[in-house]
Amino acid sequence: LMTTISLLFTGELLDRVSRWRAMSTIDELIMIIPVVLNLKGNLEMNLSARMGTAANMGELDDRSAQRKIVGGNLALLQVQATVVAFVAACVAMLLGLLVPELSSGPVDPFPQNSTLSLTARLPRPPPPLGGKPKSGLIEFTMVASSAMMSACLSSIVLGSFMCFLVIICRRYGHNIAPPIASCLGDLVTLSLLGVISSILINVVNTPIPLICVILTILSATVCVFLVRRNNSVKDLIYQGWVPLFGAMVISCATGIVLDMFASRYEGFPLLAIVISGLPGSVGSIFVSRLSTALHAASANACLHKSEPSPKLVMVTLTVITIPIEILFLCTLRAFGWLKLPIIFAILSVLFFCCAVFTSLVVARWLTNFLWSKGRDPDTYALPIHSALMDLIGQLLLVLCFEIISLLGMNL
Repeated sequence: LMTTISLLFTGELLDRVSRWRAMSTIDELIMIIPVVLNLKGNLEMNLSARMGTAANMGELDDRSAQRKIVGGNLALLQVQATVVAFVAACVAMLLGLLVPELSSGPVDPFPQNSTLSLTARLPRPPPPLGGKPKSGLIEFTMVASSAMMSACLSSIVLGSFMCFLVIICRRYGHNIAPPIASCLGDLVTLSLLGVISSILINVVNTPIPLICVILTILSATVCVFLVRRNNSVKDLIYQGWVPLFGAMVISCATGIVLDMFASRYEGFPLLAIVISGLPGSVGSIFVSRLSTALHAASANACLHKSEPSPKLVMVTLTVITIPIEILFLCTLRAFGWLKLPIIFAILSVLFFCCAVFTSLVVARWLTNFLWSKGRDPDTYALPIHSALMDLIGQLLLVLCFEIISLLGMNL
């Protein structure tokens, strides 16, 4: 429920941010949103897992060790966020060169008397008063500075909060850090990306964005030295990059889908953030349970046998999420954020069920496959799974819109 509430406001924010001046001027800023959100979410999940393990092993009980572990993890998070955001900006610019006309789209296929307001094309806002960036290099520095600064600031805020929360949870015997991290991560990062890009677009043809990129890289370089001097995290700086960048490649396709349909269909970003986010969260829970069971089985077979069967867990998670999706659609209509035709509501619930089922099947197969190859599913499965579900969820939503469009044309 907490995740869905957060996704609800994140989707509404994404729907608004996609129409802001910066996003309407530089399409790559929209393309980069799924990439940055997905990779930042993976970084914070890994941080949550590391800190939770340290807490359960009692390593955070000593104050001096606690400061060392927390400081090292926060420095590591800054390095990872900077590298991930910079590479994401490079990929977004490359995609912008390869597919420069994605956002323009074809002429509106719907008749003027169509009553399906949900599928009405929304025109792009006019470019900013200062015009577009004068060159591709300036455009790249704009995208890179926005992504890197938002990722780093988000890492500072969320990383500090996560470490504090894990310590409090350890003290009082609870384990609420991971769901709270998933609730706040996308919302905070998207807010920062929207605000920073809106500020920088006013000075896009000045050296200020380039200066921001240089300062962010220098800050990450200092953090590299801090990490290398910290025995508790120095080995982690070389690990976990393969699944992160594998997820980034998948997220690039998601960014293209979002850029193509965010302005074409009213409410697409608002719905996309939930139809991909919630099944992804359910799959992450399943990956975590399966991974824990596999680790337990390797140490204690009796503990593994006491766990419920994977099929029962899949059914339970599916049954739990369907009422949440229905509640989400009802909330959208109650708040007046979207006018949902009844046919669309029914189809969206059906496609949501398909997304949840796909998420659980992929989670089970991916976890077992990685375990058979000697890889830790907690590190390798979660990034790939979350990126896949972002893409699958948005493609299912596109299919839902297209079906409604065809029905609208036949009316």
